Amino acid sequence: MITRLARVAILQTGLATLTIAAGAQAQTSGLDRLEREIERLAALSGGTMGVGAIHLETGRSVFLNAEAGFPMASSYKVPIAVQLLTRVQRGEFSLDSMVVVAASDLHPGSGMLSELLDDPGVVISLRNLLELMLLISDNSATDLVMAAAGGAEAVTARMHELGYTGIRVDRPTVHLIADWVGVDLPPSNQWSPALYPQLFATLDDDARERAAEAFDRDPQDTATPRHMAELLAAVWRREILNDELSGLLLDIMLRSTTGGARLKGLLPPDTDVYHKTGTIGGTTNDVGIIALPDGAGHVVTVAFVRESTIPVPERERAIAHIARAVHDFFTFNPGL
Repeated sequence: MITRLARVAILQTGLATLTIAAGAQAQTSGLDRLEREIERLAALSGGTMGVGAIHLETGRSVFLNAEAGFPMASSYKVPIAVQLLTRVQRGEFSLDSMVVVAASDLHPGSGMLSELLDDPGVVISLRNLLELMLLISDNSATDLVMAAAGGAEAVTARMHELGYTGIRVDRPTVHLIADWVGVDLPPSNQWSPALYPQLFATLDDDARERAAEAFDRDPQDTATPRHMAELLAAVWRREILNDELSGLLLDIMLRSTTGGARLKGLLPPDTDVYHKTGTIGGTTNDVGIIALPDGAGHVVTVAFVRESTIPVPERERAIAHIARAVHDFFTFNPGL
């Protein structure tokens, strides 16, 4: 026979269960609101946006253009780093291995190696090259790291082996930039810092515009928001690399000096963001992991912009607004 007290306890338990279920349902339906808000904010980019957000502690996610390919630009340095560290983890070499930097290794674009290393034959460790690649997006360091990782094909093969078939890496930065500008490079033994301005100066504005339009349609060096977000989630969860190497990669990304107006642009001061940016032509990107306050967890946030016709600061503002929307939603709806 069920006593009155037992009936009350059962009723309270049932009400508690209903309350929890209703709360979970409300948070799930709230993702629809977040998705609509991301879509609204994406219009501010002046182009097409791809967005991915995964709350790491609960697995809840939201995407915009999840399966579309977007030029990664320098955000492709994340999969390059993963492949390099995979080889280190396998014992194929050490991050303390030294690399000789020749004049032909100094490539155009972002970074400082080309400015600081005037004399060929300088020797630098793989660890330092990895830091330069991710901290300041150094292109010369990137191409040396890519070579150590086994080349573009090895990076793509590793991504596909992990199941991220939406990520492909095809060219070192020197070729990527040359294709965007629209120039043909001579054999690599003829490369030098003085060569690139000479080649680029041979093109008129029409030729550059045609090359840029072709670049935007090129499937090379692209990623889908879903697979870039899933790659970052797997790095955070130590599913690809061991604790030490995962921690190293995340620590460098946390200290990145680029893109302060993108994912971090509208977040509360001192928010930890582990990220990597990318910019070329109409492409402006930032991909990373945002730490939420008050124990609300962490959220992978991928923001790709392609074929934008507005100035870069305005594209960055669109990314910042989306990052803040994602941050606030999961802060107030942690689901933990």
